[in-house]
Amino acid sequence: MSLPLIPATPAGPAPARRALLTRRVRLLVAATITYNVIEAVVAISAGTVASSTALIGFGLDSVIEVASAAAVAWQFAGPDPQARERVALRVIAVSFFALAAYVTVEAIRALLGGAEAAHSPVGLVLAGLSVIVMPVLSAAQRRAGRELGSRSAVADSKQTLLCTYLSAVLLVGLALNGLFGWSWADPVAALVIAVVAAREGRDAWRGDTCCATCGPPGPQA
Repeated sequence: MSLPLIPATPAGPAPARRALLTRRVRLLVAATITYNVIEAVVAISAGTVASSTALIGFGLDSVIEVASAAAVAWQFAGPDPQARERVALRVIAVSFFALAAYVTVEAIRALLGGAEAAHSPVGLVLAGLSVIVMPVLSAAQRRAGRELGSRSAVADSKQTLLCTYLSAVLLVGLALNGLFGWSWADPVAALVIAVVAAREGRDAWRGDTCCATCGPPGPQA
């Protein structure tokens, strides 16, 4: 009696393709870090001038994203990126949790009567630009990370995508505040973003980043 055939497990990309994807992830991470450093400087500076908690918080979010991207850059700088996967995921998870905590505290403080922010044209331009740039970087890194089988690269792409949501929240909040004086719009939407950030942090900590081609993340620390 013949034995049933067992489908072969995908072995992942060929060595040449893996090397190409690794270089691509490194370039995308470098681009993300560069953009977020500029974004952080501009947002924090403009937020200080306008007394805008939302802008300052957005700038600090960019700092957190740099930490997340730097963790992936560190992972792929080594000869065996998979060996560093667990540590990189933990750094990304902690950055998500820190972002969720900060946004929650600042949103509640704003709802309870924080200082009213002045109109900020610079903030509006920055938020609009980020809404365009961040989804492109996120999608490219997510595709490369999934094909490469890297949970950390996929998790970091989610961090970049989360910046898109925050950019949209900031854009709407600044616009509504400038046009109608609705100062409550930004903190309410920011609380929703905080919930999303906490969930993504939990998934990154567990190694559950929806990466269909990824193998086991390695032993728990």
